[in-house]
Amino acid sequence: MRHPIVPTFSLLLGAGVSVLLLLGACVPDQPPGLQDPADGHSLGTDQDPLDVDPGQDAAQGQHAGGHTDMNHQEEGAHDHGEAPSDLSQVGRVEFPVSCSPGAVSRFETGVAMFHSFWFPQADSAFQAALEADPGCAMAEWGRAMAQMGNPYAGSIPEARRRTALEALDRAAALEPPTDREQGYIQGARLLFDDQVGSEFERRRAWETAMEELHATYPDDPEAGVFLGLALLANAPPDDTTFVRQLRAAEILEELFQDQPGHPGLAHYIIHAYDTPILADRGLDAALNYADIAPDAPHAQHMPSHIFTRLGMWEHSIEANLRSADASGSDWARVHPWDYLVYAYLQQGRDREAARIVEQAEAAAALAPSPAAAERAYNWQAMPARLTLEREDWAEAAQLEIRGTDPHQAIAIRHFARGVGMARIGELDGARREQETLERIQEALEEEGEGYWARIVEAQALAVSAWIEAGQGDLARGVALADEAATLEELAEKHPVTPGPILPAREMHGELLLLAQRPQEALEVFNRVLEREPNRARATFYAARAAEAAGEMAAAEQFRSAYRELTAQGDGSRSWDQEAR
Repeated sequence: MRHPIVPTFSLLLGAGVSVLLLLGACVPDQPPGLQDPADGHSLGTDQDPLDVDPGQDAAQGQHAGGHTDMNHQEEGAHDHGEAPSDLSQVGRVEFPVSCSPGAVSRFETGVAMFHSFWFPQADSAFQAALEADPGCAMAEWGRAMAQMGNPYAGSIPEARRRTALEALDRAAALEPPTDREQGYIQGARLLFDDQVGSEFERRRAWETAMEELHATYPDDPEAGVFLGLALLANAPPDDTTFVRQLRAAEILEELFQDQPGHPGLAHYIIHAYDTPILADRGLDAALNYADIAPDAPHAQHMPSHIFTRLGMWEHSIEANLRSADASGSDWARVHPWDYLVYAYLQQGRDREAARIVEQAEAAAALAPSPAAAERAYNWQAMPARLTLEREDWAEAAQLEIRGTDPHQAIAIRHFARGVGMARIGELDGARREQETLERIQEALEEEGEGYWARIVEAQALAVSAWIEAGQGDLARGVALADEAATLEELAEKHPVTPGPILPAREMHGELLLLAQRPQEALEVFNRVLEREPNRARATFYAARAAEAAGEMAAAEQFRSAYRELTAQGDGSRSWDQEAR
């Protein structure tokens, strides 16, 4: 069943200020199919993505040419146990191959699982196809592709590349009878064979092969699906024209019209539109993906990427609660938990967010290694979010640093500590945190991690802005915060994270308020809300800026929006009473 798109509207406030609100009456209280999400997006561990945690898909580095390595932690979390007995619950894929009917049905199930990033289970389904028909060459291709893992989760480890190449050798030895099947197998070899070149070069070569296959066999929908995946996997994170994402979406959406039950189409459309400027286009896929593949854990979490982009906090909470429930261990829940904490904080449900943070802290004992925990973006992020969103600056200043590597995940707590220290007047400590961030930034640049170097540079600038403000130079603080925000906005949000730890543009607005420039602050908070709809903190500060600018009607509208957002909240934040 396809669910209707949830309408939204912009509430215009004063000087062009807008808040995106959801028309609640048009949204199902509990959207069907949002059961146990589990997409993995977290950052940087050096572990095999199939061995770790799907909540950490993203953040390991940037290859030459713009491809960003993703967190190996993410994928392993996609391993949530045995494949379901009712294989109809992973979506429907039609992929005719030269195998016996029994093998074809198992093969298509494996492809459906692959498209929901359920890789170990996909491999099992491909093995079952080979048991039904030992001559099924495309089942060996499937086994090789399962070794690709989550393309957002980092470079393919050497051991998995070897395993894939062995499967492709077996596939070739079985002499697939059609040119089309040979094209899939030869294309996959380009993805795994290090003689082709670097990881980036191999991915681009695979994309070219899928482009050719799609052009040669326009009636083969899977060629279009895999081309879409290749385009998305190779999209540079700093390309704000979204050329590859839009090309992929064009291909995928046309196919989705004819195959509304295809899991990969819904999944990859969500990825294509996982950016503020495009997110509303992905809402139909987000509302339907979990229903398409209810047994696939990743299908339960992935819709929350779009829900987060649109400020649909109830939908995001429901999705991530079910995703966490579907995950195999607490460590596998870290990625959906981070999205859950973010959503709870936007509703002022701080106690519930704190409980998740406490559980996540304990879950580090289940990580594959201490280093895996320290490099897990979502694990490092949750306590930082909790302190900064609540403006508990003293607690932020005391956050325990976990890990010493110059890594983007480890930078998170240095950033939170630096902001916290600067806000309570501990400027010497804040400078030390700023200097640490600058060292991490330099190390990331040396390692070719350009995307994450930019993010950490923005964090260092934000800390510096508050230091300058603490020294009384508000003009300098405003300028540095603006610079930090510009950097942050040039780098598109990574799928590993629901949002910045604390948006630099939001801090820019706060500093403008302190500098008694409320009209400019109001415009800045509007920019934040356009990019990140229904952010509670930005909504409250917009009310404060509007009041200071003498726009009393707009201020009341913002306060009303804040009250609606936090109606289920604890009411424990220092400014909650002011908003009432």
